[in-house]
Amino acid sequence: MVTKLDLYKVFLQVGKRKSFSKAAKELYMTQPAVSQAIMQLERELDTRLFNRTPRGVSLTNEGSLLFEYINSAINLINTGEEKILEFKDLAVGELKIGVGDTISKYFLLPYLEDFHNKYPNLKFKIINGTTLELCALIKSGEIDIAICNLPVDDYSLEVIPCRDVRDIFVCGDKYKDLAKYKISLQEIVKYPLIFLEPSSNSRKYVEKFMLSKGIEISPEFELGSFDLLLEFAKINLGIACVVKEFSKDYLEKEVLYEINLLEEIPKRSIGVCYLKSVPLSLASTKFVEILSCDNSSHNK
Repeated sequence: MVTKLDLYKVFLQVGKRKSFSKAAKELYMTQPAVSQAIMQLERELDTRLFNRTPRGVSLTNEGSLLFEYINSAINLINTGEEKILEFKDLAVGELKIGVGDTISKYFLLPYLEDFHNKYPNLKFKIINGTTLELCALIKSGEIDIAICNLPVDDYSLEVIPCRDVRDIFVCGDKYKDLAKYKISLQEIVKYPLIFLEPSSNSRKYVEKFMLSKGIEISPEFELGSFDLLLEFAKINLGIACVVKEFSKDYLEKEVLYEINLLEEIPKRSIGVCYLKSVPLSLASTKFVEILSCDNSSHNK
């Protein structure tokens, strides 16, 4: 029995190929069967859908209108079928993640490794960008989730904190006497400062806190890489504002020294963001669950 859906699938291929014979080849049908299916659909709709010519066929105005709806509907059906396949132990699928270079290196990599070991057939697509860029990529559908510096204030996004981090100031040997006692932020800004570039979410967070204390900053160095912050401080070019959790190797080896502040910068978080209006794929859901569990264990 030929269903209406079968007829629409034939209609879609004829519309795409602009030929009964090419559509027949694509559908593994005979050309007379394709012609018959289109004639049956036109009878049922009481509308001519194609203009027939010796050189092929073209959609009528009514056919063009119907084509747009059928194309969208079939695509949605195909997407639904793909999502169902994901439930087979996540044997297929793709996880599209947006993340900044620093978070990728110092936070994300162990989770990617663990997830890949559990689900080796899943594909990963990793896109780098700033927090602002990643939020835009979520909305455009180019990535499923973003892992970025919080806070993120966007009502269209679900935001889940994953790991608390603390911003600190560090210095090399030249300024290490500053680490022997507590000093104020007002004193800090008297020295050469090394910060991330102004578009960085972590830079904005620290700068906003300092402004709340009536302190404006004018860094001597504004860098696009977290690793460069550490290296610039190491060679005594100034005092760098860094994330403590990402600077442990330098601090433990006493290559850099943490400056004790009278007013500590409040903790902030790294988090996962995704679009509220679109359900996450199973792969994305599982990955978010892993990161959320990590947050629980670190904050006990």
